[in-house]
Amino acid sequence: MGLYSTSSSALLIAFILYLVATFFFGGAIRQDKKERHQKTKAGTIGLVITIIGFISQIVYFITRWIYTGHAPVSNLFEFTTFLGMSMILAFIIIYSYYKTAFLGVFALPLATIIIAYASMFSTDAAPLVASLQSYWLPIHVSTVALGQGILFISFVAGLMYLIRQIDQTKLTLRNTMLELVIYGIFLFIGFIAVTTIFNAVSYQATFEVERNGQQIMAEYHLPPIAEPQDSTLLSENVMTPWFAAPDWMHGDEAGRKLNTVIWSFFAGTIIYGITMLISRKRIGKRLQPLLQGVKPDMLDEIMYRSVAIGFPVFTLGGLIFAAIWAQIAWGRFWGWDPKEVWALITWFFYAAFLHLRLSRGWHGEKSGWLAVVGFAIIMFNLIVVNLVLASLHSYA
Repeated sequence: MGLYSTSSSALLIAFILYLVATFFFGGAIRQDKKERHQKTKAGTIGLVITIIGFISQIVYFITRWIYTGHAPVSNLFEFTTFLGMSMILAFIIIYSYYKTAFLGVFALPLATIIIAYASMFSTDAAPLVASLQSYWLPIHVSTVALGQGILFISFVAGLMYLIRQIDQTKLTLRNTMLELVIYGIFLFIGFIAVTTIFNAVSYQATFEVERNGQQIMAEYHLPPIAEPQDSTLLSENVMTPWFAAPDWMHGDEAGRKLNTVIWSFFAGTIIYGITMLISRKRIGKRLQPLLQGVKPDMLDEIMYRSVAIGFPVFTLGGLIFAAIWAQIAWGRFWGWDPKEVWALITWFFYAAFLHLRLSRGWHGEKSGWLAVVGFAIIMFNLIVVNLVLASLHSYA
């Protein structure tokens, strides 16, 4: 348990350091030319703190590996944490080359949100199931996460480019779509906030559900707005459900998943609305003046280079290594499993990104939208495919 405690503490320290580093990067973007030296100093401090946090996260990774006896990438908590670490590594490399503090202000908070999302899953260290007991586990999963971490930087640069370049003086379709992207980030924050709060107070509501003539138990860790079909609430002194999950939502966990989605929309919308009230402007319009000091050509270059590097890494892990392991484990290279299908969709999308950029000249705003949509596909794969769709990968 000493190793387990050390591992958990190291991850928490890394999380805190990333947040602290964000404030230093924020201090580094001050526009007063007289403080140019201070801006550079603040950015350097931010980078050093980020690197220390990354080292702390490596300590988490190594100690958890020793404690569990296998590479800690076998479940959603471990994979998502490693994905966050890959994002931070990609940021450190890109920042060291371009030295733009704006990237830290956007990339670090988003990466820490991913790490916070990991804490929503069980942190217990369980033995590997038989299908995961292979040296291909760390090879396949770590390569996928590293590729996605690099592609994450293209999303950050693309989002910054769109906020920087799209006209925010009047309401148009383009800035409405951009605001929806920002709103989506707030929904993700709302999901993390509401689940963290109710997990902290150990909230639980239990339902007895009838499925195929059998009685099973469904546990909610958020107040039940949507209850499972054909269920009876067993817990006392908890919120009375408003309605049952619709018939077309199949599966024992359908009601709980719908309930989580509803709470995420409630919490995210409230946080977004409060932020709007404080800023008195659309979020994109409020952020745009802060990015006027960033060269759009540099953001466009970061977008392209991140995809140019991340795409082959993802190809190696998500398709080639995955196919080899599938052949060894299941006797076939490809089986149209939902996880495999969405990995292929992700691959085709980023292949199209590079094709359109190199052969059709899709630079600037067009590349920015592609970078944002591409990472949205990755997040759909991480959240919806993992948590909603039945898959051979459901053991994770």
